[in-house]
Order: sequence, then structure tokens, then C-alpha cells
Amino acid sequence: MSQGAQVTLPPIAGYHPTTLIDWPGRLAAVVFLPQCNLRCRFCHAGPLLGSPPETIPLEAVLGHLALREGWLDGVVICGGEPTTWPTLPDLCRKFRGAGLDIKLDTNGTRPDRIEELLAARLIDAVAMDLKAPLDERYQEICGAERVDLDAIGRSIDLLMAGRVAYEFRTTVCPAFHGEAEIRAMGQRIAGARRWVLQRFEPTYALDTALRRVQPYNLPMMESLADVGRQYVARCLIRGQPER
Repeated sequence: MSQGAQVTLPPIAGYHPTTLIDWPGRLAAVVFLPQCNLRCRFCHAGPLLGSPPETIPLEAVLGHLALREGWLDGVVICGGEPTTWPTLPDLCRKFRGAGLDIKLDTNGTRPDRIEELLAARLIDAVAMDLKAPLDERYQEICGAERVDLDAIGRSIDLLMAGRVAYEFRTTVCPAFHGEAEIRAMGQRIAGARRWVLQRFEPTYALDTALRRVQPYNLPMMESLADVGRQYVARCLIRGQPER
């Protein structure tokens, strides 16, 4: 890029001014970036997978964040998949310039971009989706032409090196996940600090056949979390009190 050339920042498809659950222990705002390189069958964020019909100006978001200076802890950047945007580091610098800590939500398919953000100290926490055991089941769930499992593994190892706070997250869908799958995933991230299991929400599932699948009840989710606790320091159920 030539000196003085204008940087095109990722578009902002959505903005949520306050969350207490997307960054545990922090009061944060959430910025949603569009586009994703996966088409996970249980995904309920279909409108964010492509180009949005409307976007929110970054200046409007920064202006709103400035009004809340002093009591807002940071901003969560999620999607879609934020790491598909080459200028994500530049967007992070905008939020850094506003004095905000930054958490990244990612599917882990772009470890080089995660490494770039870590090396530049542009993120303070990461939540990475862990879709399935790292075998053919990943491909079955993700719906993309090819899922680079080596890249997923590299992202796991980057986070487990502990350079920033992190958690793994798994949407537990009865069509794909049972005790065997949770056990296999737990073995891959054994020793991790935190793993959050969240119940599958069928209403807007990308694969319409999954909209007829009944989510696991809370006792079953607790049973699967108990399996996870055999491998990680903390395995939690999203929305439930932390143990």
C-alpha cells in the first residue's frame, strides 16, 4: 500500500451497546462484522454471512462509545467471521485509540490473522468456536468446501499458549454432538482454561432440517459439561451460573 493510501475498514453490520455475557466479567459493547468463510448448519446468524444491505458508520459507533467512556470496559468484535477482513487490525487500532480493550470472537480458521493481532497487542481476549472433533465431522458441520483442520489446530495452540485471556465455545446440537464428540474435543483442548457449551437454537438454523431438532435439556447439557470438566479447568453452560 502506497504511503497515504486510504485504508478501507471492515463494514459494521450491527452494533449492540451493552452486553454482560459476551465478555465474562466485563461490561462491553458488541460490533458485528459481516461475511463468513463457513456455512455452519446450525448457525442462527444467517443475515451476517454475506454483504449486509445497510451498514453502520464507524464514526457513529465511536461517538456512542465515547459517551460511555469511564464505565464501558471494552468492545467485542464478532460476526460473521471478523478475521476474513484483511484490515481488521486497522479497525482494532481505531478502538484502541478510543481507549478500549478488545475481545475477538472467531472460528479459528485464520490463525495467521490471530497471530498478527496478538503480536501487535491489538486484542485482550479471544473466544474461539470449536465446532466438532478435528476430523471429518468438522467438515460435515461447517458446510464449506474445505475446512483446514491444521489451521484450526494452530489457532487452538495459539490461544492455549496463554498470551491473552481466552475461551473455547461449542454450540451443542443433538444432531452432531453427544458424549463421544465432547470427549474427543476435550482431549484436543485438554488443559485449556475455559470451555463454554451453549445450547443449539433451532429457530433460525441455516440448515432448515435442523429447525425440527429439539435442543438438549439442561440436565443433558450438565452431563456433557461434566464430561468436559474431565479435560479443562472450567467447562460451563452459557447462561447458567458459573461453577
